[in-house]
Amino acid sequence: MWYPVMLKMRDKRCLVAGGGPVAERKTAGLLDAGADVSVVGPRLTVKLREWAASGAIRAAERSVEASDLDGAEFVFAATDRPEVNRWIAAEAGARGIPVNLADDGENGDFLTPAVVRRGDLVLAVSASGAGPALSARIAKELGDRYGPEYAHVLNVLRALRKEIKANVSDPRERKRLLGAAVCDEAIERWLRIARGEEEADSAGLLRILERIANGIGNG
Repeated sequence: MWYPVMLKMRDKRCLVAGGGPVAERKTAGLLDAGADVSVVGPRLTVKLREWAASGAIRAAERSVEASDLDGAEFVFAATDRPEVNRWIAAEAGARGIPVNLADDGENGDFLTPAVVRRGDLVLAVSASGAGPALSARIAKELGDRYGPEYAHVLNVLRALRKEIKANVSDPRERKRLLGAAVCDEAIERWLRIARGEEEADSAGLLRILERIANGIGNG
């Protein structure tokens, strides 16, 4: 059984072993999370070379060596050679470094799910190593359902939460309002604001929410 968790990866030193498309995808996700990434592989993709040239990552175009794991906090074994990935996993295990095996996730220390990002909204899907293609399919469906505008919805919810904490002292009323803020009617209203169909400052958002919440209570 796996325990789902969101990790704060900013400035965490991560080694990605491999230089192909899988290593590129792993690296892209780590960069999105603000990690400190080193990539080592005999042949690097064009994108990995571009990231290295821009200083976004450190990279070495050669076979991975045991010393590459020095100082790493997380290791991603993403080469196209299963025996090399197993060797990397053994090296990481001997050092107590969590390792992800791209080609054999169930035998690693952690899995990387298929991810959809909409600003601070993060949707992660995992089939626990049994069917990565299914995870990718479901993630695509979620991405279609929750479009880029949901990043703005989260901005609205954050502003509302701040306004409620500042102006509503009763814990029960806070809970009622925060619950109402994600009902269907409220989400549709926040989407309209996200699309620019109407405007509202933080105080105006709270007034809108109060009307919606009171309508729920009277329904």
